[in-house]
Amino acid sequence: MALGDLHILPKFRDGLSYLYVEHCRVEQEGKAVALWDARGVTPVPCASLALLLLGPGTQISHAAVKALADCGCLAAWCGEEGVRFYASGTGETRSSRNLQKQVLLWAREETRMKVVRTMYAMRFGEVVPDTLSLQQLRGREGARMRDAYQRIAQETGVPWSGRQYDRNSWNSADPVNRVLSAANSCLYGVCHAAIVSLGYSPALGFIHTGKQLSLVYDLADLYKVETTIPVSFETVREGTTPLERTARIRLRDRFRETRLLERIVSDLDALFGSVDLAPQDVGLMDPDEDMAAPGGLWNGDGQVLGGVCYEASDGP
Repeated sequence: MALGDLHILPKFRDGLSYLYVEHCRVEQEGKAVALWDARGVTPVPCASLALLLLGPGTQISHAAVKALADCGCLAAWCGEEGVRFYASGTGETRSSRNLQKQVLLWAREETRMKVVRTMYAMRFGEVVPDTLSLQQLRGREGARMRDAYQRIAQETGVPWSGRQYDRNSWNSADPVNRVLSAANSCLYGVCHAAIVSLGYSPALGFIHTGKQLSLVYDLADLYKVETTIPVSFETVREGTTPLERTARIRLRDRFRETRLLERIVSDLDALFGSVDLAPQDVGLMDPDEDMAAPGGLWNGDGQVLGGVCYEASDGP
């Protein structure tokens, strides 16, 4: 594993992304966690970590999971090389405010379309005319991605014959496609961590739909052209094996250089921040200040305090 001194890792909004571990034991150490393997013990400053990816052969104690949750670090169980997402823990916030905003935008066709156009505008780097249909927007996006792959392939000199990935036969793909799959999975994990930590639902996507990670895919597509695609081609060109591990390390550096997590937070605020909740939808207290406090009770035109007995009462 050879992780070294992990205390150099910065804060969530300062660009720290993730740590991938496998074939080790994760235990609580003080208010943080540590990794135990044949080489010894490596402390992990989980308060400065957004996402801990737990690969094959990893064991984690109940106390370590609690420490990660208390620090706001998302634990995610994944397949080898970070490919395939199986399960995750909880994020940092306990408030439902951002989720309510997301639902309001998602449930109305007009506002959902506005978010979709904003997402495509962020991908294209230009304003999207209202006259373009969804089919036309998808066509432009397809052309953009095709050109990006071809351009980066030419710049790196890596042969490219198209995106190919067989879920049932990992090694049947060529090296660049395997590295792309591993790199994209890491990007999905980082986006998932940001979404959950901010209190949004990864399942309620706007362009993608029907899967539990639909919003993750929406968000990750904003950053692939500048992160996972160039890093994957550069990794294959240099040929340092194992390629997937090399790509993960390079990708973590790229995330830090581009301040990706800070940008994800800002982009989510830009996408969903236009909604102002009505007074009756705003809670009477902030769950993040007291996680154990009872939530409010819906009262039609507002909320009343929870954890109160209203027996034989017509109202609060």
